[in-house]
Amino acid sequence: MAVGIKRVYDKPAKTDGRRVLVDRVWPRGLTKKEARVDDWLKEIAPSTALRKWLGHDPARWKEFQKRYAKELKNRHERIEQLAQEARKRTVTLLFGARDIEHNNAVALKEYIEKSG
Repeated sequence: MAVGIKRVYDKPAKTDGRRVLVDRVWPRGLTKKEARVDDWLKEIAPSTALRKWLGHDPARWKEFQKRYAKELKNRHERIEQLAQEARKRTVTLLFGARDIEHNNAVALKEYIEKSG
């Protein structure tokens, strides 16, 4: 399974494969042309309440992963579609957060790999 993660602000590369934005809100200061996003899956992003609860606090990371996984169970069909596609070609999950270790794309990648 080929699932990558990348900041949406980083330069797109051919090796990214299908570029999927997994944030609920569009990244600030970035045009759609600059982002080169193939798909924007707002529906699999963390809820606004969960995103605000995390508040970019790494101390809440483990609990965030648990709560986000619980939300993702309700989106099983869409997750399975991504997993199936990642078995065929590279899918890169794009995120806007500055923290490259504690963000929803990291948690989503782990969730997809475990469920796939």
